[in-house]
Order: sequence, then structure tokens, then C-alpha cells
Amino acid sequence: MILSTVNELKLKPKRIISLVPSQTDLLHYLELDTETIGITKFCIHPTEWQQKKIKIGGTKLVNQKKIQELQPDLIIANKEENVKEQIEALAEHFPVWLTDVNNFEDALKMIFDMGMITDKITKATFLIDQLRKDFEHISTPKTIKRAVYLIWKDPYMTIGGDTFINDMLHKSGFQNMFQAQKRYPEVSIKQIQDSGCEIVLLSSEPYPFKEKHLMELQIQLPNCKIALVNGELFSWYGSRLLKSVAYFNILNANPI
Repeated sequence: MILSTVNELKLKPKRIISLVPSQTDLLHYLELDTETIGITKFCIHPTEWQQKKIKIGGTKLVNQKKIQELQPDLIIANKEENVKEQIEALAEHFPVWLTDVNNFEDALKMIFDMGMITDKITKATFLIDQLRKDFEHISTPKTIKRAVYLIWKDPYMTIGGDTFINDMLHKSGFQNMFQAQKRYPEVSIKQIQDSGCEIVLLSSEPYPFKEKHLMELQIQLPNCKIALVNGELFSWYGSRLLKSVAYFNILNANPI
């Protein structure tokens, strides 16, 4: 079943599978090493879990047979990152907690719910309090920078105003020039030019933009600054947010 509230799971889970990299990272922060038995191949944090936990495929193509063999008592999934049909198939056999995170407040609620469902509410609440304090101290620039944030190439894709990345972009001192659009629209070079952006941010994930891509785009967009940024710190909505504010402050202290 897909849990409608965290209270539907009566007992603390002892065999957890995570299908979401940022929430796997959160499980580690909550000290659920023994309880977490399976993760995806994209769950790269923490490094030690990537090496020792059982891999159950990717976020978009999970290995249903392997999950059946592991017999989890909780599967953690996400509405955006996982495939609806696969999650529904798993929910016929196991409890599934399906998260939906579109902004900072959603992330804090998810962390609270994770603490409730895993009986780690004290540590989860501490994390929430720390993140609220941290995000009150972002050194936003005096002038908001007009930006386009690219997450994919061939075709180029950016982020709309209803995404978690958009909220992080706003909090870190950027104006998303495609915030009027939804989710992850495709964009052309001409659309980027016509947007009036000052800077194009190339995320390190999901597409691994590199220096060579920066150079290619700089030729096509000579009037824009192009910069590589750490996608994890703009898009991971769990405990990785503890690193985001310091990173945003560095970006703002060293104009790009």
C-alpha cells in the first residue's frame, strides 16, 4: 500500500529500501544504517553505503525481483524521481512512503515525516531547526542575478517555477528566467538568448555538465556568463541541505 500518513505504519521499520538518493543520504544522517538494506545505484552518499548496501537498480528502473527477495517493511520513494507504475506495483506487496518535495518547506516536512516514520523524530527535529537557522543566514547579493539553470543537454532542459531547484535558486540570489513555466521544459539557445538572462548555470546533475560544455555554450551565448555549479546543493532536499548555504554564500561572495 502507499501510505497516506506516516501513522499508517504501526511498527518502526527494520528493513528499509530507499529509491531516492537525497533521502538515502537522510537515512544515513538519521543513523539508520542497520535498518537500510537496499538503495539505488545513484545513491552515491554516503560513500560507505554505496559500497556495502544492496543495489536494487536505478531510480527510473527498479529491480522488482530483487526487492521481492529483500522483503522490505518500508520502501521510500518520491513522486518525481520514481516511475508511477513501478511504485504502484511495489505497493501491492509492501508499504510505500511516497514523498513530494517542491520547495524548502516541503523538504522540512519530509524530514519531519521521515523522523516520525523511522522513530528518529529527535534527530529529525534537530536537523530541521538547524536548516531553518542556516537558511536565515544566506548572504544574498544586493542585485538579483537573472539566471537560466540547465539540467540536461540534447535537448537543453531547464527548471520551471514549481520545482525545488527553483526555490533554492531564489533563496541563493538568482531569478529564474523560466519560472513561469512548469517542471522541466526544453529550451533552445534562442529562447535562452531571448530570456534576458545574465548567467547560465550548468548543473553537475542529472546531466554531468563539464568545462567543455561551458566553452561550447559560451561561444553560442557570448553576452552571458556561463558557470558550472554543484547540482546536489541545489536539488538534494534532505540532510545535504546542511552544505547548501555555505555553498550559496561562496557563490555570492565570488560573483560569477
